[in-house]
Amino acid sequence: MRKSKQKFDTSLRPQRPSPFWHFLQVVLTGAFLLPVGGKIKRVNCEGLKPPYLVLSTHGSFVDFPMSVKSTFPHATSWVASIEEFVGREYLFRKMGTIYKRKFTNDITVVRHVLNALVKQKGIVTIYPEARFSLVGINERLDNALGKLVKTAKCPVVVFVLHGNFLRSPQWDKHPYRHVPVSGEFIQVATREEVATLSADEIQKRIEDAFKYDEYAWQYENKIKITCSKRAENIHRVLYRCPACNTEFHTKSAGTKIWCESCGAEWEMDVYGRLKRTNGETEFAHVPDWYKWERETVRREIESGTYRFEDEARLEYMHSTYYGFKPLGNVTLTHDYNGFTMKGEIDGKPFYFNRDPATMYSCHIEYDFKGRGDAIDLCKPDETYFVFPINAVNSLTKLHFATEEMHDYIMKKRKGEAAHSLPRSGSDAPAGGTDGPAEGGAADEAAVTE
Repeated sequence: MRKSKQKFDTSLRPQRPSPFWHFLQVVLTGAFLLPVGGKIKRVNCEGLKPPYLVLSTHGSFVDFPMSVKSTFPHATSWVASIEEFVGREYLFRKMGTIYKRKFTNDITVVRHVLNALVKQKGIVTIYPEARFSLVGINERLDNALGKLVKTAKCPVVVFVLHGNFLRSPQWDKHPYRHVPVSGEFIQVATREEVATLSADEIQKRIEDAFKYDEYAWQYENKIKITCSKRAENIHRVLYRCPACNTEFHTKSAGTKIWCESCGAEWEMDVYGRLKRTNGETEFAHVPDWYKWERETVRREIESGTYRFEDEARLEYMHSTYYGFKPLGNVTLTHDYNGFTMKGEIDGKPFYFNRDPATMYSCHIEYDFKGRGDAIDLCKPDETYFVFPINAVNSLTKLHFATEEMHDYIMKKRKGEAAHSLPRSGSDAPAGGTDGPAEGGAADEAAVTE
């Protein structure tokens, strides 16, 4: 296939996975998983055969060979974004990959997934968190996964991986830690059950199975991580000091994290537990610190005081041929109107906005390809990578704020809509009234990755 210099054509129907490339994936998978084990426990999988949908947790690159192993001897298609396939669109197509812009609702993607499941009778693997886990716990899922399964009328499997995040956390991918990797391949709804269950019931089964805590798993199984850099860069996610409540003054190196504002210091032991070295330990469990940070952002949004603004460098994902095209600098704002970018590009005014109601989360990358911390902002036909220039270590808070702002705005708008509805009885117009339309495009069976 010739490399297209035009925008990536999302309308092209994905191919069946190539037997040659599947064979190559299997060979490479064996080599890649040799040092980490890669054991898979299958639960309720008797009689499971294609077509079926796999929803997998996502902690590091090792998830991909684990997926190949989990569906062997059958090939799987993936739903994926295009950034990792610059210059390799041929490979993208031959692997049967289905393209998706992160955190957008695109009915074309749903059609491609259904085509792979219903017409090609294949397997499709989706990473529905649409990003690597930041602290080894589950992030929120698209609420239309149950609808997708119901429409496809196929079994659904939840693949929960362990050790993948701990081996290579998103905030410090290298060096690899010596951690065994394993997985639980759980069929949460059979084909017969999908036919009788409602979409909401299927969604609940998915969400109930899709729960994990890698630090708890490490501690409970006494998995030692003796890497001398096991806490290096963890301040990228633990950005707020619980001792003095100051933001963006934490630093980390080796096995320690500390606050440059108040001097508080913690050390991570070989089991992933934190201990304060100069005071009482606030959070021994990393996810507890992370969840506390989220709560502080939620309170900030609910109080009406939240706002982010910074100058940012903007890059545009043009095509698999050109890759990323630098556009220049813009002003990036995140507030109750969502993400807004304003500036001048090539002598012309530039404006971008995503309403918070349309964006239930965002994708962030710490030091993306060595070019700096980045936020991935998309529309159905546009992908921008935005690099804040002055705001130091702001990505994790923006991640929280996107999700909490979405929740806040959705509750507020639903409340206003309910308040504006005519009351029953004599206040209602003759013939009654229809309630506000729910969902719309956002209520379609959306696929996230």
